[in-house]
Amino acid sequence: MYMKMKTRSLFLGTGVMLISLFQMSCKEDKADPAPTLYERVGGTTMVSDPKNSGTMIEKGRLTLRSVVDSSILVIAADPAMAKYFPVLFAELGAGNTSGLTALSESFTDFMCAATAAKNTAYAYNGKSMKDAHDPAKNSRIALKVTGADFDKFVGDIGTGLAQNGVTTANNAQLVTDLVALLNTTKTDIVQQ
Repeated sequence: MYMKMKTRSLFLGTGVMLISLFQMSCKEDKADPAPTLYERVGGTTMVSDPKNSGTMIEKGRLTLRSVVDSSILVIAADPAMAKYFPVLFAELGAGNTSGLTALSESFTDFMCAATAAKNTAYAYNGKSMKDAHDPAKNSRIALKVTGADFDKFVGDIGTGLAQNGVTTANNAQLVTDLVALLNTTKTDIVQQ
């Protein structure tokens, strides 16, 4: 009788231990997934929008907009890239910033969507990357993009990232992941 009770206790103890281990392993499987790129650049935390006094903006969108705006200025100052945007430069020369504002907003929307922003207000509704970079389908771009110029563009975005404090020295993985994201568009953008 003593042996039967001891055996039952052993089985019961082993069973409880196995159930506990199974439950622990299930909890590990339900662990939070890795943060999205959007979450890593600031996510949904609301902050004051420095461009629009009294309004709030998601920190992720603010970061991406800041990088986009800095990058646009770097690209505009880059003679290898400026040749693609004569319409934009003619507008700016005439004091019209509407095209620049639209480019900033569209590119920021694209980056928000591509980095997995959940806010539907930040959805990208522009042309496909292929159409947006084809002069036959977009009168705002003058030439078909070459592979070398695409690589230069990605480098200019890297400069825009650095101007906003995102560098390989302080966040190498984020820079690598953002560059990899940009490179997913290369086959659609490079058409020459």
